[in-house]
Amino acid sequence: MSTLGRGAPSAVALSVAALVTGMVSLQCGATFAKSLFPAVGAAGTSALRVGFSALILIAVWRPWRRSLPAREAGWIALYGAALGLMNLLFYLALARLPLGPAVAIEFAGPLAVALIASRRRSDFLWIGLAILGLLLLLPIATTDGLDLVGVALDLGAALAWALYILFGQRAGRVDGGQAVSLGMFTAALVVAPFGVAEAGASLLAPGILLSGLAVAIMSSALPYSLEMTALRRLDRKSFGVLMSLEPAVAACAGLVLLGERISAVQWLAIGLVIAASVGITVGSRRSAPQAAILET
Repeated sequence: MSTLGRGAPSAVALSVAALVTGMVSLQCGATFAKSLFPAVGAAGTSALRVGFSALILIAVWRPWRRSLPAREAGWIALYGAALGLMNLLFYLALARLPLGPAVAIEFAGPLAVALIASRRRSDFLWIGLAILGLLLLLPIATTDGLDLVGVALDLGAALAWALYILFGQRAGRVDGGQAVSLGMFTAALVVAPFGVAEAGASLLAPGILLSGLAVAIMSSALPYSLEMTALRRLDRKSFGVLMSLEPAVAACAGLVLLGERISAVQWLAIGLVIAASVGITVGSRRSAPQAAILET
C-alpha cells in the first residue's frame, strides 16, 4: 500500500499542490532576490530577507511569552548562526552561479546529514551519484564549468545547511515557534553587519525595503507555511522525495524568470543530485532531510 499520505486522496492532492506551490514561491523569491543584487549586493539582499523574516516570525510566534531554558539558549544561538551563514553564503554564491546548479550544490548539506544517519550499504550508490553530480558542476574538464569562487561559497552554504539541521534538532527540543523565531532573529544579527557593510544606507530606501519584504514573504513566510500544511497530510518520506525536486524547480525558475540557460551536462548533474536525494530519503529510516524545511 502506498505511503504517500495520511488522509483522503483529495487532501493528499491538496498537500502535494501546497508543497509544489511552496517550492515555486521559494525559487521565484530567489530569482527576485537576484534582481536586487545590482542595487544592494548579495549580502545586502540577504540581510533584508533574513531581517524581515525574523520580524514576521517574531510577530507570529511572540517568543517572549515563554521563558527560554538557559541550557537551550546556546543551541538556539548556534542554530541561528548556521541559518544566517547558510543564507548569506548562498546569496553570495548565487551572485556567481545560475540558480539551478546553485541549489543542487547546496543540497550536499542535507544529503550528507541523511547519509550519516543511514546505515544501509546501498546508500553508497547514492553517495556515488551525488559526488558524480557535484563533480559535473565543477569548473574542471568542461568548457561550461561553473565559477570556482561561486562553487566554494555554495559548498560553504551546504556545510552551514548541514550544521543548521544538526543544531536545529537540538534547538527544536524547546517550543518550535520560539526556537525558529529566535533562531531567525540570531541569523539576522549575524547577516546584518555584512549587509550594512556592502549596501549601507541604500538598504533603507523605501523601494528597496518593499522589495526586501517581498523576498522575505516569497522565500520564507509563504513557503514555510505551505510546507507545514503539507506535512499534516504527507508522511515524512513522501515529503522528502517531493522536496528533492527542488533543484529542478530552481533550474526552471532560473530559465523562465532570469533567462539562465544551463548546459546538458549541468542538467544531468542536477538529475543525479535529485536521484541521490530521492534514494537516500527512501532508504533512510530517520528521514533526515526533512529536518531542513527552512532552506535557502
